Amino acid sequence: MEITLLYFEGCPHWKIADERLKLLAIERPEITVAHQLVETPEQAEDVGFFGSPSLQVNGVDIFAADGARVGLACRRYPTPSGYDGAPTVDQLRIALAKA
Repeated sequence: MEITLLYFEGCPHWKIADERLKLLAIERPEITVAHQLVETPEQAEDVGFFGSPSLQVNGVDIFAADGARVGLACRRYPTPSGYDGAPTVDQLRIALAKA
């Protein structure tokens, strides 16, 4: 399974998501992570970038919320302990099981 981690340089949260994905890849060696830098609003629109970090499987954002808007912004994820810059490892496990 390939996960695409979309990000832009102006937001450091993608590094948190990357570390959590690396932990999952240790558990599940079939997971590979591709990184895609998004640099312009036009590119954000083209790839369905809902903020940094975005995580896609087969081109679909696995955490997309209804009414989410594309753009170059830092994204925040609701987690059991409050909002964070990336989903928890457990949230990633659940989302990937559904993908």
